[in-house]
Amino acid sequence: MRIAVVGTGVVGGYFGGYLAQAGENVVFVGRGANLQAIREHGLQVDDVSSNFFVRPAQATDDPKTAGVVDVVLLALKGWQVAGAIESIRPLMKPGTFVVSLTDGVEAPDELATALGKGRVVPGLAVMLGSMLAPGHIRNTLQKTYITIGEMDGSSSERVVRLQKACERARVTANISTDIISALWEKLILVGPYGGVGAVTRAPQGVFRSVPELIQAIRDFIDHHNAHPKTLVWTKKAADILEKVARARAALNKIPSA
Repeated sequence: MRIAVVGTGVVGGYFGGYLAQAGENVVFVGRGANLQAIREHGLQVDDVSSNFFVRPAQATDDPKTAGVVDVVLLALKGWQVAGAIESIRPLMKPGTFVVSLTDGVEAPDELATALGKGRVVPGLAVMLGSMLAPGHIRNTLQKTYITIGEMDGSSSERVVRLQKACERARVTANISTDIISALWEKLILVGPYGGVGAVTRAPQGVFRSVPELIQAIRDFIDHHNAHPKTLVWTKKAADILEKVARARAALNKIPSA
């Protein structure tokens, strides 16, 4: 597949790097010092079990020069999506689809409104990464993956094709028949942590060791999910808290997290 990674930060660089290393035709769309480093030195990915370089790497700050692709992996912050839509258009041909790996639940609808619902495949990414330097990404989570799925829950050849490309690249790609619920589940899992981190200005490794802050997260989840609304959210607070506890236990095994 020919793949454009729009937003070559930690998430885009990590998963796009694996795809490129495996021989998929990947072009990275980025900017600034990170783009310059990838152009000049390639992309370096340090993972739990292996490290690798993608060198040379196709990278540009102008999507018009990249040519059309089969799939766009959009790996931006939620607030950046609207501004990126025009930069996606030059990458598209008949059949091109956009996979949003943006946290939150709004990006698929934003993209569908602008590009057409049939052009969008919602997704999410799970990793624990940081950018050590421009063009140099590190992941410290043992099991990373992406989850993708058609908005209507149907199966499709294009989603299976992307999954197979990921498998060739040693990237776990799950196909969900209820991707919207999966997006909500991740948002409600990471949202409280993000809020506490923003207020305390502390990394997870610090605030998750403070019992009062962990209890605040539990109280937040319990309050807002005690009575979920039909067709919006279908899991009780106890289910979410159990998953939060499992995630916290996994994070506690990572000293640098």
